[in-house]
Amino acid sequence: MPPNTIRPLAATHLREALQAAADREPATALAALMHIDPDSWQAIEHRLAALGTDLLDVLAHTAGTGGTPR
Repeated sequence: MPPNTIRPLAATHLREALQAAADREPATALAALMHIDPDSWQAIEHRLAALGTDLLDVLAHTAGTGGTPR
């Protein structure tokens, strides 16, 4: 798989984690994130960095906390 590629299953797990965060189910969100493979993790981090954010901020925003201050 080319570098910076998010595998379809990893994208599904990320979507599940974001939905769980929105539903205020942190254990479910964590479980979904733990299923993401290392290569997809790198691709996710790379894409979020290109957007000027990181996974923690995205999860916090999704959960309604507004993310972390910059």
